[in-house]
Amino acid sequence: MSDLGLLRLLLEAFRAVDGRVGEALDDRGSAGLSPGHASALIIIDRGGTRLTDLAGRAGITKQAMMQVVDDLESGGYVRRVPDAKDARAKVVKLTAKGVRERADARRAISAVEARARRQLGARRFDALRDALEALADSEL
Repeated sequence: MSDLGLLRLLLEAFRAVDGRVGEALDDRGSAGLSPGHASALIIIDRGGTRLTDLAGRAGITKQAMMQVVDDLESGGYVRRVPDAKDARAKVVKLTAKGVRERADARRAISAVEARARRQLGARRFDALRDALEALADSEL
């Protein structure tokens, strides 16, 4: 793999980690959740979150987040309710099922990150996180 470009390495690493998160979700009985859906559950506030805020937190378009929320709603994980502060807007709230699955999602993601830390060693893992954060924040 040493001759692969940076973009390809990032993609391969993402696929590997995403796959491990999917396996960890399956092991916890959350087979109905994809890693992307699990990540979305984690960023929903207790009191609910507007779709635009979710999209911003996830770093995706509002339209893409709408599809994720539609999927989660059809699975019974979230519901849309009127925003008390703005009658035109909706807030995405977790259902009881969503709260349970969010806890499993957090554990699954934490377990995969812990495995990666053990595999790489703490120093390399922290350096990787720092490098990825720097890349994400940069204006290449």
